[in-house]
Amino acid sequence: MTTENLISIIVAAHDEAAVIGSCLIAIGAQRDAPPYEIIVAANGCSDATVEVARGHRGVTVLDLPQPGKTAALNAADRAAHGFRRVYLDADILLPPDYLAQLDRALPPQGPPRAAVPHRHLQLTGRPWPIRSYFAINQRLPAYHSGLFGRGVIALSGRGRTRFERFPDVIADDLFLDSIFDDSEKLRLDTTVEVATPQRTGQLINRLSRVRRGNTDLRRAGSDDQLPVSVRPADRWAWLRDVVLPEPRLAPAGAVYAAVTVIAAVLARRAAAGTAWNSGDR
Repeated sequence: MTTENLISIIVAAHDEAAVIGSCLIAIGAQRDAPPYEIIVAANGCSDATVEVARGHRGVTVLDLPQPGKTAALNAADRAAHGFRRVYLDADILLPPDYLAQLDRALPPQGPPRAAVPHRHLQLTGRPWPIRSYFAINQRLPAYHSGLFGRGVIALSGRGRTRFERFPDVIADDLFLDSIFDDSEKLRLDTTVEVATPQRTGQLINRLSRVRRGNTDLRRAGSDDQLPVSVRPADRWAWLRDVVLPEPRLAPAGAVYAAVTVIAAVLARRAAAGTAWNSGDR
């Protein structure tokens, strides 16, 4: 039975044994929290993610044989009982006041809303290209107004009724961002720590994957395959909104531009390869 006051916390996890335990402990350490349930959708795991998650009391664990975040999110949504939903990455530690703040920001009978916390990027010990990239990234307007880049997005009960299921796209956070107007997006007065890649190659690979996912979602939206209006890509925001107002960031801007171009080239090559392979079948 679906419960209006209940918050369902959904964690899609693929080979996250190293971090899922800490994630679940942080949820269990919430102060003054409303009623909530935790659903871990372990998908295609070859490590001990399932065993670690099942070792935590009160956690529902779905052991899905095939990897894939979209299918995992949809399976967890079908198993969830709460009107309000929190979609949480397995490497994010919720601060202890998160659920209490969320309960006030998204009341059970409230209007359609989406809420995200502030983010603090973990950059200690990272090489200078990564620090330079994120010096620009964290100042981009899209990361102040959008729902992405935090590893956690919460929807009110009425907000969750905006869509039936997650579409088969990589960019699930951009999809959620696209179904809410800016006036419906709230910022909680709490902060999550967001890990950044340890190596520049990891950053480029991650950006390439994100770029492919965003492109696929925008294409689906423009082709009317999805009833959403996807935030358009703003390729020059780094220069117009960040570097020109703060010229001291020009060296970081150069690194940001170079990393972005490399990731875009890799994304196009990967997309071309996928299209060729699909046609060859």
